[in-house]
Amino acid sequence: MSQPVIALFTDFGLSDPYVGQMHARLVAEAPQARVVDLHHYAPAFRPGPAGLLLEALVPHLTPGSVVVGVVDPGVGTARGTLAVATSEHWFVGPDNGLFAPVIDEPGGRCFRIREPGGTPLSASFHGRDLFGPAAAALARGDRMVLGEAVPEPVRGEARRDAVLYVDHYGNLMTGLKPEGAGSPRLRVAGQTVPFARTFGEMERGQLFWYRNSLDRVEVAAREASAANLLGVGLGSPVAWEGAT
Repeated sequence: MSQPVIALFTDFGLSDPYVGQMHARLVAEAPQARVVDLHHYAPAFRPGPAGLLLEALVPHLTPGSVVVGVVDPGVGTARGTLAVATSEHWFVGPDNGLFAPVIDEPGGRCFRIREPGGTPLSASFHGRDLFGPAAAALARGDRMVLGEAVPEPVRGEARRDAVLYVDHYGNLMTGLKPEGAGSPRLRVAGQTVPFARTFGEMERGQLFWYRNSLDRVEVAAREASAANLLGVGLGSPVAWEGAT
């Protein structure tokens, strides 16, 4: 039997103790599993855009992986919990739209998560106390953590024609797929940006868009920050030239 994988996707960052606490809990609950830090700089407090970013990362996961997704501004409130089963993976986290892009994948089924007995849940850290243990149980093959079916999970509303993520180079990842290009040129912040296959085709400091490794449209500048050159960031709209 292959080693199960638990992949963490959060907006926690890595300078605080939260990711480490989740690792410690998962090691205790599922010592046979391999824990992967998929991403910890998802759009903070914004489940919709974060879900589109997660969608782009999912195809690169090992089949059977359990994803713990925590972008949860409503932690401790009456917002629901969610475990989503698709034909390839499990997703565990808040029912706030974070998993909206994967809900309709083949085999998609949604469930509430049963709260574990014993130690009370922290009101502010369900990633460690609820979602982590549920993911560990699913990685062990334990389905007792699943509660009632959820016929109408929160869908959320997120724009694909916008910047989802700005990396440390200043590259701007959008939710657009290259196959949907209505033009070879992209409009960003009032500027027209041409297509290039790779960075080496452009002059230093020149803006362009390309198909990134996650099969999304990304705006960049060779050896420069596209975010600084354009003065844009998370949530900034993008559009194909000529689109209405």
